[in-house]
Amino acid sequence: MSIGASRDRDPAIRVQSMEKSYKDLQVLRGVDFEVAPGSIFALLGSNGAGKTTMVRILSTLSRPDAGTATVNGFDVTADPLRVRESVSLTGQFAAVDEILSGRENLVLVARLRHLKDPGKVADDLLARFGLADAGPRKVSTYSGGMRRRLDIAMSLIGQPKVIFLDEPTTGLDPEARLEVWQVVQDLAKQGATVLLTTQYLDEAEQLADRIAILHAGRIIANGTLADLKQLLPPVEVEYVEKQPTLEDIFLALVGAGSRGGSGVELNRGRS
Repeated sequence: MSIGASRDRDPAIRVQSMEKSYKDLQVLRGVDFEVAPGSIFALLGSNGAGKTTMVRILSTLSRPDAGTATVNGFDVTADPLRVRESVSLTGQFAAVDEILSGRENLVLVARLRHLKDPGKVADDLLARFGLADAGPRKVSTYSGGMRRRLDIAMSLIGQPKVIFLDEPTTGLDPEARLEVWQVVQDLAKQGATVLLTTQYLDEAEQLADRIAILHAGRIIANGTLADLKQLLPPVEVEYVEKQPTLEDIFLALVGAGSRGGSGVELNRGRS
């Protein structure tokens, strides 16, 4: 068996006994989890739970105090360069240059990565993320959802196998959140492994194949949505009337087409 074939069958991400402290503050307290290749894994937790610290360690921006972690088969401490070559990271706030156009942002990153024909790389990504018409415009004119889509597009230059999205919908309105959700789902369909951190319950419920709940530096639950639902007894009801959610009402009133290219279906109810 070749090393490459073995790596393809291994978890895309494996974390074992991970610990991290900042002075007297213990942020991670023995964290363990695995992420299957080509899946969406949500790390769910409130502010201060340790989600961003975990992402920083996995993306080699921070070193753990104890424990081990591998990404795409490479150890984050012993082989950080190989890890960086196979991952992308999108933080909580869009890292785009507002003075440049969307296309210029993408071309710049493609050139920094020494890719051939950076203009074609940029045009392909603009089309893939529904930004072709907006490509020549300055990013300062973009909506929040468009900036976030551009930010994710920039992080995909070089075709990383593992994508870290650290609270990607923070500060976005309902329409923009749905735009980003669609992008995340498309990434997984195309074979990427996505680790998503979020504090939004509905986001984890809608997107993730598996959900790990991180609380006070520890994983207190880890499984599919169906697995997690088994942790609580079912509630007996005699009659349930389906009411529209606030999100349903908002989208119906403002119209899904107001931000062109969002792909939102107004009549779709929440399951």
